[in-house]
Amino acid sequence: MFAGIVSKLKLRRLMLFLSILGPGIITASVDNDAGGIATYSIAGAHFGYALLWTLIPITFLLIIVQEMCARMGAVTGKGLSDLIRENFSLKITVMLMIGLCLANLFVTIAEFAGMAAAGELFGVNKYFLIPTCLIFVWAVILNLRYKTLEKFFLLLSFFYISYILSGLMAKPDWDHVLNQLIFPSFSLNTAYLITLLGVIGTTITPWMQFYLQSSIVEKGISIKEYAYSRLDVIIGCIITDVVAFFIIVCCATVLFPKGITVESATEAAKALLPLAGPYTFLLFAIGFFGAALFGAFILPISTSFYICEAFGWESGINKSFEDAKAFYLIILLLTLLAAIVVLIPKIPLFPLMLMAQVINGIILPFILIAILRLINNKKLMGSYVNPPWLNCISWAASIFIIIITFIMVITTLYMPPPSPLV
Repeated sequence: MFAGIVSKLKLRRLMLFLSILGPGIITASVDNDAGGIATYSIAGAHFGYALLWTLIPITFLLIIVQEMCARMGAVTGKGLSDLIRENFSLKITVMLMIGLCLANLFVTIAEFAGMAAAGELFGVNKYFLIPTCLIFVWAVILNLRYKTLEKFFLLLSFFYISYILSGLMAKPDWDHVLNQLIFPSFSLNTAYLITLLGVIGTTITPWMQFYLQSSIVEKGISIKEYAYSRLDVIIGCIITDVVAFFIIVCCATVLFPKGITVESATEAAKALLPLAGPYTFLLFAIGFFGAALFGAFILPISTSFYICEAFGWESGINKSFEDAKAFYLIILLLTLLAAIVVLIPKIPLFPLMLMAQVINGIILPFILIAILRLINNKKLMGSYVNPPWLNCISWAASIFIIIITFIMVITTLYMPPPSPLV
């Protein structure tokens, strides 16, 4: 009888966790978007397994930042933009929103460019593919409510399994891989340092914090369920860097020994075809398209969430178009602009992508400081403020991220990479 009660309790907890599951995994998964995949591909092809060790501290840093945002959403029932508007000046809020909106527009352009590039790998013309994907994105967002849309996004997350499979099919020397993962190797080579900064910088971005907190609020997760939500966040952060690990491993195993350097994810996919076979190429290319499509959904939704929250407009996937016109119109406009830019013949996308990196890099320190001030505000958080030990770790981690971000902005402005990422 006692065993039956315990079994029922475990089943109930499992069902509760599955009902909470979503925001953390989705947010972290989309972090491996078109630009992120390109960065990891370049890291593996250029430097082999030498940058694998960075994924351990990156996962740790990502968990710290994401956990604080999830906790704020559960405790306050408000999005990050809401809290910034209510606790900081209107001038600061408006400046942050303008910067975030511009950066996300450029990143959304990169996602559509990634879909176009992935389509070319399969011989699909971008003038057919991009309008089709645009209509698909609109149809899904306008017709699905949050619970259904979340299930759809979790389904899209399965695209990333293709990278795990491609990494396994590359048949790496696992002893060597684990050695490079556990024992850091470092170089003062300029290209190595720039790639190192790119690997760190592509993982922690401003939009992620806003989307995660807004989705926690949208889903109605309260502090009572927060233990399960925190587990969702931790699992998501680990999954995203496991995927990054296998992308690096695949390119490091197949391309690096041959001295084949690539400057984009599509170049990496093409290079894999003659060396690793059609299945590895296919898995890599499918994963790239899925990641870009995923980003084309999440980035506009994230942007619309924090703009509407910042100015007190109605927002949310659960609301109808009539009840939240501004929310949906921002999404439609952002995706339309991105698609139009990508369809312009011979338009140089690389400067726009660099601009997105620079704007994100400038804004991120302010966002991190705002998060730390809000999470320690007892009027907002009550007993759920950071304990002293976590505060020490959080401030140290944030200062480290700010320093890395500052260096990344400088190197991006003065020593930009030689070619586009997608």
